Amino acid sequence: MNKFRFKLYITGRSPRSESALINLRKVCDEHLASEYELSIVDVLEQPGVAEQQKIIATPTLVKEYPPPTRCIIGDLSDASQLIISLGLHGKIAEKVVPNAKEL
Repeated sequence: MNKFRFKLYITGRSPRSESALINLRKVCDEHLASEYELSIVDVLEQPGVAEQQKIIATPTLVKEYPPPTRCIIGDLSDASQLIISLGLHGKIAEKVVPNAKEL
């Protein structure tokens, strides 16, 4: 099975960066278990990567896989909105109601 792939762009260890990381990990651990990969890019250490990807604000989360690619800016504190924005609501429904796609 292919895993969800996320890239989180942060600015050092700022409170907003730390909050975004904690909030993202909580949602992913609760709803995806080990079915995700997370890369963290500190734009202070890798400014070229952020520039190449046109990241203009941090924290920014990019869902790279599965398509479509989605970008979310902020501390990711609204878990329900994060789930919807990342397209995880179908995945969660499938866990709660097996074979949900067939209903």
